Amino acid sequence: MKLTDNVLRSFRVAKVFRENSDKINCFDFSPTGETVISSSDDDSIVLYDCQEGKPKRTLYSKKYGVDLIRYTHAANTVVYSSNKIDDTIRYLSLHDNKYIRYFPGHSKRVVALSMSPVDDAFISGSLDKTIRLWDLRSPNCQGLMHLQGKPVCSFDPEGLIFAAGVNSEMVKLYDLRSFDKGPFATFKMNYDRTCEWTSLKFSNDGKLILLATNGGFLRLVDAFKGAVLHTFGGYNNSKGVTLEASFTPDSQFIMIGSEDGKIHVWNGESGMKVAVLDGKHTGPITCLQFNPKFMTFASACSNMAFWLPTIDD
Repeated sequence: MKLTDNVLRSFRVAKVFRENSDKINCFDFSPTGETVISSSDDDSIVLYDCQEGKPKRTLYSKKYGVDLIRYTHAANTVVYSSNKIDDTIRYLSLHDNKYIRYFPGHSKRVVALSMSPVDDAFISGSLDKTIRLWDLRSPNCQGLMHLQGKPVCSFDPEGLIFAAGVNSEMVKLYDLRSFDKGPFATFKMNYDRTCEWTSLKFSNDGKLILLATNGGFLRLVDAFKGAVLHTFGGYNNSKGVTLEASFTPDSQFIMIGSEDGKIHVWNGESGMKVAVLDGKHTGPITCLQFNPKFMTFASACSNMAFWLPTIDD
């Protein structure tokens, strides 16, 4: 089944899970698409089975809190940032609920965390105005960059370069093998004083970068030239909430949730809005991602919703 405007418009909530007492701050699909794991402000980590459509287990990170949870390439392991006590990143085995390693270094809250798509490297960005490069096999930071402002960062799909969004006004591209030499490309954007960038994501084909903000718009940027291709707006975000924006796996469509529980979907090529879906969420949709392998996506406020298409196009 191919994603088209009609198929996207046909998506409906198939299941809602109410496992959390506070907002879900992040979730991540496993590379196989078979499970999704969420982190919440209630300090819980919930693992869901996507094929059976049910929660599998719940773990807790009461002492340090849990945010920005990400699967690694090793089966049943995740890394996540802390939102209490300290700003250490933790590497957890879900199998026996034990920490494998800690990654100390940041002195303020970690606001960006991206796992390499190809190996054990990951990068983190923090309010301490640094980006750190890590390897899961070592607790020591492998590289450190000092920036002028709050960073957002992400690997490209090949795992060869990473992008850093700095100060909500420029995107810098770095080669992983020689990032200490500085960026090989810098794209300056129009600075918008009304909001900050909250995330940066590459499309799966590596050609596009999506910049989400805590305002009422998103920017779609050409990953090679840095030109802004489209600015998407028209969704509710009056309170400056961090709303997750995502690409569909085919890189064709862009979606974001909103304050009022609706999901807005655009065609990346034409820039036209193709759907507004009502998830009946009770709060702002803070997390939204498409399953990498199956024709389904998930959205979350304090509840988690699984969506399925209702037509075969």
